Amino acid sequence: MHKSKLYFTNKDIENIKSKKDLISHLNKKKINFDRAQEIIKYNDELHDLQVELLKLQNWILKKRKRLVIIFEGRDAAGKGGTIRRFTRFLNPRSMRVVALNKPTDKERGQWYFRRHVKELPNPGEIVFFDRSWYNRAVVEPVMGFCTQKEYLEFLRQVPEFEHMLFENGVDIIKFWFSISQDEQNKRFESRKNDPLKQWKLSPVDIESQKLWDEFTHYKQEMFIRTHTSFAPWTIVKTNKKRKARLESIRHVLSLFDYTDKDKSNTILFPDPNIVQRFHRSIISKN
Repeated sequence: MHKSKLYFTNKDIENIKSKKDLISHLNKKKINFDRAQEIIKYNDELHDLQVELLKLQNWILKKRKRLVIIFEGRDAAGKGGTIRRFTRFLNPRSMRVVALNKPTDKERGQWYFRRHVKELPNPGEIVFFDRSWYNRAVVEPVMGFCTQKEYLEFLRQVPEFEHMLFENGVDIIKFWFSISQDEQNKRFESRKNDPLKQWKLSPVDIESQKLWDEFTHYKQEMFIRTHTSFAPWTIVKTNKKRKARLESIRHVLSLFDYTDKDKSNTILFPDPNIVQRFHRSIISKN
């Protein structure tokens, strides 16, 4: 039996006091640690961006602003994971995450937007919507959860609804997380095999793979009918989760002139290859 190569002795471990020491040691041993470096760089960038998010939150609180950030996209596109990176170090007293269940029988008889209106931010607050009123634009018509009349009524009303919010001082950021069909399938398989993720997999998720083209059609209609100057759609490519998380945070930070923004230790403008504003000429299947 060959003796395994020893990369760390007890003395080596005692001498490693920081990430810099670890990297120096790995270089001396001529160990390929590109993957580890990538994760270290990601965590460093995420830390710096989360510091900026706290600055933004404090500014919003001080200025009594109201911010809505909507996360939409196909299942397994990474919406929940990104929201967790946004909110991890924020003050919970002035931010909320909203992930509504399907409407009750009583709510189905009410104005569609009513249950969402109750969740809108108070002055000085940020609200993150993990899916939103846009369920009616894509998921509901594809899965037969609403009538054609209800769907068309929604498309007519939503620009007016969002314009009222805008005129009332609510800032609206709308993300669409774009994922390829192959990558979505890989993530579904991962959920099936991971007992900690199985709760994420629903019958709707499985059906969505079969109805990929139908989702694409309704997604494009949604963009065309609801992309406005006061509430535009921002498309984020999410096949690479970590990159999507960082660039989404950068996009939000880039939109506000908050206190001490100029003292940031990181880039605050998103990569245009990852984050793109929707244009009606864009045709995408993801």
